[in-house]
Amino acid sequence: MRRAVLKHTGKNMNLESQIKQLIIDSLGLEDITEADIDTDAPLFGDEGLGLDSVDALELGLAIQKTYGIKIDADAKDTRNHFSNVASLAAFVTAKQAA
Repeated sequence: MRRAVLKHTGKNMNLESQIKQLIIDSLGLEDITEADIDTDAPLFGDEGLGLDSVDALELGLAIQKTYGIKIDADAKDTRNHFSNVASLAAFVTAKQAA
């Protein structure tokens, strides 16, 4: 599996693009491009990207390593932060600012 090395720019739109690429790289989604991932579409379930719980764990680890943030898997709002790329970008931005 290829590791993602991303530069941080602070712009949310660029962060969303970086997160899309991180999803592709960390989950080995070889047939998908950034353009295929709708920023506001669900990441999990039958709609949107259709990721599962194993994907959530892998993505969570990749986000923690890439952005140097801690994710509390037991926090009640964690699931909401991972609902789509836009909410994930807002979560990363907020964690980095804290």
